[in-house]
Amino acid sequence: MPCPVAVQAPALILAAGRGERMRPLTDTCPKPLLPVRGKPLIEWHLEALARAGVHDVVINTAWLEEQFPATLGDGSRWGLTLRYSTEGRDHGGALETAGGIVTALPWLARHDDDVFWVVSGDVFLPGFAFAAADAVRFAAGRELAHLWLVPNAPHHPQGDFGIEAASGRASAAEPRLTWASVGLFRARMFAGFRPGVPMRLRPLLDATLATGRLGAESWPGEWTDVGTIDRLRQLQSPPV
Repeated sequence: MPCPVAVQAPALILAAGRGERMRPLTDTCPKPLLPVRGKPLIEWHLEALARAGVHDVVINTAWLEEQFPATLGDGSRWGLTLRYSTEGRDHGGALETAGGIVTALPWLARHDDDVFWVVSGDVFLPGFAFAAADAVRFAAGRELAHLWLVPNAPHHPQGDFGIEAASGRASAAEPRLTWASVGLFRARMFAGFRPGVPMRLRPLLDATLATGRLGAESWPGEWTDVGTIDRLRQLQSPPV
């Protein structure tokens, strides 16, 4: 039986990347700490998670990782407990998405059926709720992962996954949408992998899709992949 989510699932914010396309800004500041509308980009996630009742948040770090605890502290200002999975210090560099999840897993789950949120530290989605009801529903189901998808941006026109209207499962069929880099995951999906080893997430998502245990739904709110300096500049003024 899936383990129940008593209050809220914990969360992992992915923040270990170098941000090459954002240079020279990221030469001295990690991309998730760059300011957006008056506060660090990652702080938008922290505030949303706190509003949703999440208590435990892990941030994985590598590039300029000492700046994260110096800027964010222990999370108490948001009512959170922050922990840092220091991939740079402990493993010599960023471990990619799946490798980062596996390495942080002891802080996120104790049992294979425990569930947790994952969100990228370099996406801007200020209206996303991280709803406890979504975590409870996911924990009670059979999915190994549940992704939120957005319309394809010009820089990613091919998209990632479709959505089967009848089942709510992800699909490889057209039309495809883009994964918004936010989702719910079950620890079982990462069982058997060794921490500290670089590993991409997409092959695991594709394998889960093939088993019919990858869920998906569309996200209609504001979303930006802050991958270039131009996109960062465009975000500095709220939409009219």
